[in-house]
Amino acid sequence: MSRPALLDASFLIALERETAKGEEGPARRFLPTLRGRALAVSIVTVEEVLEGAVDEVAAFAALQRFSIQGLHLAQARRCALLQRRASRRMGENDAWLVATAESIPADIVGADRTAFERLGAGYLRFR
Repeated sequence: MSRPALLDASFLIALERETAKGEEGPARRFLPTLRGRALAVSIVTVEEVLEGAVDEVAAFAALQRFSIQGLHLAQARRCALLQRRASRRMGENDAWLVATAESIPADIVGADRTAFERLGAGYLRFR
């Protein structure tokens, strides 16, 4: 069985824009590679998407199709450890996402090489 895919806001925003325009961009081309995987989003990603949404109600409804991963003590401890051990700290939201992915465990789908390249094969770059 494939590992779940934890979708970063960069992927979800690109996917929504491409779908709205009817374009076959990088996110829509990448989507079939996720077939058969459980798709999840972090509560941090939910916040990022809702913060920038033009239509918050529609964005919130769209996010409901995914498994929403909350933040708990295990993720807080993992996030603290990641940041403490890093030679270069991650942005806070990226650190929470990595901690969540490691706790599931899941691969992260995104477009932020700087934040997620440290994950190696656990980072699925869609563009």
